[in-house]
Amino acid sequence: MLKQIALTFFAIFGITTVSNAQLAHEIGLIFGPVAFQSDYGQRNDQSTNIGNTGFGIGAVHWLNFSSAANGNEYFNEHFKIRSEISFSKTDFQHFGRWVEGKPSVTKEKLKAMSGKTFLFNVGTQLNYSPFTTIHEFEKYVGSFYPYLSLGIMASYYDTQANSSLGRLGTPATTPDKYLIPSEGNQYGFSTESGLTISALLGVGVQYKLNEMNDLLFEIRYQGFNSDWIDGLNPNRDLYKENKAKDSQVWFNFGYSHYLEF
Repeated sequence: MLKQIALTFFAIFGITTVSNAQLAHEIGLIFGPVAFQSDYGQRNDQSTNIGNTGFGIGAVHWLNFSSAANGNEYFNEHFKIRSEISFSKTDFQHFGRWVEGKPSVTKEKLKAMSGKTFLFNVGTQLNYSPFTTIHEFEKYVGSFYPYLSLGIMASYYDTQANSSLGRLGTPATTPDKYLIPSEGNQYGFSTESGLTISALLGVGVQYKLNEMNDLLFEIRYQGFNSDWIDGLNPNRDLYKENKAKDSQVWFNFGYSHYLEF
C-alpha cells in the first residue's frame, strides 16, 4: 500500500525514478496551526495573532541522492528535494486597538466583519542540513537532523468577506477604508477565488524514531504574491499601514516513513 501511495505521489509531481537503487524516498504527513498575517486586526498584536490562527495539513515526499555515486558528495549528503501538497483554513476577525476602548460607529462595523480563506498549495522545496549528513542521521536511532528549507508553491485560494450587520459594500455595514476601490477592485474587500505564487522559508528538525520512521517539527514562513488572500486589501496609496502582502507562519508537526523499492 505504501508503495502504491508513493508511486501515485511521484506521478503528481513528475518525479522520474529511473534508477531507484541510487535514490532514497520518504513519504509523510505534516499538520499544525497556521498564524495568518493579514489586514484583519492589528499587526504585531498578540490577540490578533492568536485569534486569526487556522490549521493546516499536508502530504510530503522527500527525495535524496545519498546512495548515488555521481561525484557530488556534499550535495548528496546534505540536501533533500521535497515535494508537497497542503491545505489550510483560517477564520478572520478584527482584534486589537482598532476595536477596543470607547465604542464608535467604525469600531462596531469592524467588530461585525469576519472572513475565512481556504488554501490549496502544490510546490517543492530544497532542504539543507549544514551540520549532519544523511548517512550519519540514518545510522543511529535517537539522532537529530536539523535543516533549513527554501522553496516555492503555486497556491489556490478561496476567500470570503462578510459582516453580521448585512451585505458588505454599503456605508451602513462597511468601514470607510474598505469602500474605496483598490487594485482594480470596486472595494477594498473581496469574496473571490484565485491563483498566486508563494515563497517558503523554514527551519526544522527530524528525529530518528527507528530505522524506517522519523518524527519532525518545523516552523515555516509562507509569503504570498497577493494581498487578497484574506479578502481584504485597502487602497495602499491611501492607507500606508496596509502595504505588506499576506503571509502565514506554519508550526508543523509530522511523521515520515522510508520506502524500500
